[in-house]
Amino acid sequence: MRDDASITPAEAGFRMPAEWEPHAACLMVWPTRRELWRDRLEEARRDYAAVARAIVAFEPVLMVCPPGLGREVRTLCGPAIEPIELPVDDSWARDNGPVFVRDDAGRVAAVKFGFNAWGDRWHPYADDALLPDRIAAHLGMRLFRAPFVLEGGAILVDGEGTVLTTEQCLLDPNRNPSMTRDEIERGLKAYLGVDTVVWLPVGHVLDVGPEGTDGHIDGVAQYLAPGRVLLEVPSDPAADAYAGGQANLARLRASRDARGRPFEVTVLEPGIEPGVSYANHYLANGAVIVPTSGESDDRAALESLAAAYPGRTIVPVPGAALAYGGGGPHCITQQLPAGAMSPA
Repeated sequence: MRDDASITPAEAGFRMPAEWEPHAACLMVWPTRRELWRDRLEEARRDYAAVARAIVAFEPVLMVCPPGLGREVRTLCGPAIEPIELPVDDSWARDNGPVFVRDDAGRVAAVKFGFNAWGDRWHPYADDALLPDRIAAHLGMRLFRAPFVLEGGAILVDGEGTVLTTEQCLLDPNRNPSMTRDEIERGLKAYLGVDTVVWLPVGHVLDVGPEGTDGHIDGVAQYLAPGRVLLEVPSDPAADAYAGGQANLARLRASRDARGRPFEVTVLEPGIEPGVSYANHYLANGAVIVPTSGESDDRAALESLAAAYPGRTIVPVPGAALAYGGGGPHCITQQLPAGAMSPA
């Protein structure tokens, strides 16, 4: 594994592809932290397995699990899921795993950002902090090292030079207290290969508190295509997320992307107290893996997403346990872009 700490992905000609670009596989991590899941750990494992089985119908799934749990993964997920036994503390692949970048020759590399368990919330996290190194070594892939803390759930990219994020998360002093907003922007540009950073005010209301992540953007938004964003905005002023949703909508409509385009915003209107974040869905090859709560909001959300993603198969999966843990299908997945591994 080539370990690059002195050069950035942008300097080496790499960028993070958009999620809708072709995937070689999907990376996940098996639930293990009982302090988080409490008496719902087995339910969480069943629901992670349901997500994995839904995704593997469209692309391969690599499931990281602690040593000795490979058999459990195969039993619950089925033989199509490939377990990778590595030391790990928690199960949010979007955040504790690497971010993958690709160059114009189609070579894929990994980026390791600093990881501090969402502002030092959970202990231990030493193995989570080393997960990108171990994944890159397992895959025989080049690894870039970023000198600042960032979770993958805090960013969305369009593959054409734009990244969306939230002030609520990236400017929280529990991540990078010594960095200014401008320094964080320069870091995002250097390590994601982007040119423009668009800051929304807040993330999802379910994403705060002692078990939250301080407002990740993937709780309120998803890119549909370059210049097109799906945004959760409650229509009822009584909803806890109403003010934040309106602020996000106003900011996005006033912004331009790296190509100078205004954003076309598709608004998704959840109920007053949605049990899941419907925006927190995963774009598999040809499919949309969507959390559902079993409540009445599900039908309208699924219909809205079907209209937003013509040509993709909408696949509902159980989302209540994932939401209890603080996330959804997007939080527990990380796409591995199609391409050849950049030489290690």
